[in-house]
Amino acid sequence: SPPARVLVGLRGLGRRPARAGYAVVLPGDGVDTGGAVGESARRVGTVTSGAPSPTLGHPIALAYVTPELSAEGTELAVDVRGRAEPVVVVPLPFYRRPQQS
Repeated sequence: SPPARVLVGLRGLGRRPARAGYAVVLPGDGVDTGGAVGESARRVGTVTSGAPSPTLGHPIALAYVTPELSAEGTELAVDVRGRAEPVVVVPLPFYRRPQQS
């Protein structure tokens, strides 16, 4: 049987980083136009860790999400203290050091 959750990398599209334990939700589903996350927001995963990334210039996070939402480029949101912060699924690792020639 397929796994219940899949570990994915998330790239934050805003400035506020996701943190461990925050809910991953579907954008637009229970999220109002102002970005407030309502009671009806559909939780589709959980952030395991997150931080700003000065090297990459945007926040990054790891999260477990349902398999159908684990494809690269999938747009999701993270409930950061009641506000939906937009994120997109990206491949791991987030950064690979350039090879020395």
